[in-house]
Amino acid sequence: MTFNAEQFTAANKAAVDSLLSVANTALASAERIAALNLNTARATLEDSVSGVKAVMAAKDPKEAVAVQTALAQPSVDKAVAYARSVYEISTETQQEFAKMVEAQFGGFQKTVAGLIDQAAKSAPAGSEGAIAAIQSAIAAANSAFGNMNAVAKQFTDAAQANVAAATKAATKAGK
Repeated sequence: MTFNAEQFTAANKAAVDSLLSVANTALASAERIAALNLNTARATLEDSVSGVKAVMAAKDPKEAVAVQTALAQPSVDKAVAYARSVYEISTETQQEFAKMVEAQFGGFQKTVAGLIDQAAKSAPAGSEGAIAAIQSAIAAANSAFGNMNAVAKQFTDAAQANVAAATKAATKAGK
């Protein structure tokens, strides 16, 4: 095989572009989490202040307890909403990363298949067995990657079901 500077440059550019995509996705996710945390902290502070004011405005202890009880459910609902938002952001980020990995693996598969075809064409007679073994190994790697994706999807689906069940349970418990 001959060294091709254009292929090398293209491969380097693709690697840099891929790393840039990963970094941008991670930063966008961190930015969303930070905004969520800031908004949640602001809302929690405002709710705490208004709750304290409401309790202090109570005429007697019975009314103070009633005010505190009335404030409990909205707090539980907000905590559940916060957890759900964090989960959604995390899930979306994970899905974006999975798409990137899948795209990169697809490109890698095409490159390797092209190299094997090129090697098979220029290989000496009698090397068909070695080429077939390499092709078999690549097929096994492709199958393993497909299985890994299927397991990751099952895990994500199970996690979504668990979050939904936990949200429902927390909401019921708060009531």
